[in-house]
Amino acid sequence: MFRGKFDTTIDAKGRTSIPAKFRDVLVETFGDERFFLTKSSPVRLADGEVCYGLTIYPYQKFLELEERLKDGNGLGLSLAALDAVRRTILVPAVELTADKLGRMLVPSDLRKTAQLDSKLHFVGMQSKVEIYSELVWAKVCQQDEQNFPVDSSALAGLGL
Repeated sequence: MFRGKFDTTIDAKGRTSIPAKFRDVLVETFGDERFFLTKSSPVRLADGEVCYGLTIYPYQKFLELEERLKDGNGLGLSLAALDAVRRTILVPAVELTADKLGRMLVPSDLRKTAQLDSKLHFVGMQSKVEIYSELVWAKVCQQDEQNFPVDSSALAGLGL
């Protein structure tokens, strides 16, 4: 599982280092150093603004996601919603492998979408990794505070 938050930077050419702990999880848990990088699901903020990060999916997990989205059966999505998910997540995806120094090159269109500038946050989200600019990460955290299910019986069932 991908766990924790790691801060790093991205250079002017779009190169950033994947945290070593996350690279290890890719190989040891998912058995492949290849991965897919794509847009994250949109985060809708309270003021109506929508922002994005990026998501790293282990190679096989992404192929499974593609297969599930192929016909959309059992997902409970309308055709329009299913197409929106495909265009948002599948279309911009690129297959990558980190170089010997653990770096990856983030394509310029993905950098622009996620507003990546210099400081980045790699966030472990169990079976995937999310990447946010410092600005977007602050907005996501603020929205998470609003969305947190404070009085949820589901949380109580988890012991939280």
